Amino acid sequence: MKKENLPTKVCLVCHRPFSWRKKWEKVWEEVKYCSEKCKRNKKG
Repeated sequence: MKKENLPTKVCLVCHRPFSWRKKWEKVWEEVKYCSEKCKRNKKG
């Protein structure tokens, strides 16, 4: 798959777009944060 064709989402913490990664292949629907840092800094 070409880089420009990868699906993207917006991080719930920093509101920046991030692209699909191979490590998220099986859990892409559940991914909400762009990084571990954002995951740790989520509110509530």
